[in-house]
Amino acid sequence: DLRCNVVQCRKILNTENRACVTTCSLDCANNSFSSALVCPACETSLTENDDIVFTDLNPSEDYKSSVLSGLRPDLVVEICSRALSFWTYQTTQEACFQEMLYKNLEEKYTQLEKQV
Repeated sequence: DLRCNVVQCRKILNTENRACVTTCSLDCANNSFSSALVCPACETSLTENDDIVFTDLNPSEDYKSSVLSGLRPDLVVEICSRALSFWTYQTTQEACFQEMLYKNLEEKYTQLEKQV
């Protein structure tokens, strides 16, 4: 499951109907952007028209049938490739986050063990 990249949020995105997706690979369950249009996770400036997009995480069958219709096959493949890269990046980030949490807990456990 994908989670929001904003550390203070971390919501599982599958439980939400919509997510905010950015060109800097943020996917957030809520709209936590400042008025300056800066990513709350990495502080990238998001000033272009398509830098912030709200996406439906449970698209209808009609939407899935029509969203890429009429586009050239090479463009469809490029879009799919970027979407898969986004997914891979997000799952890698989640694995790194979980590894960091594990290391922190392991360090705390070691410290507590030394105190006993």
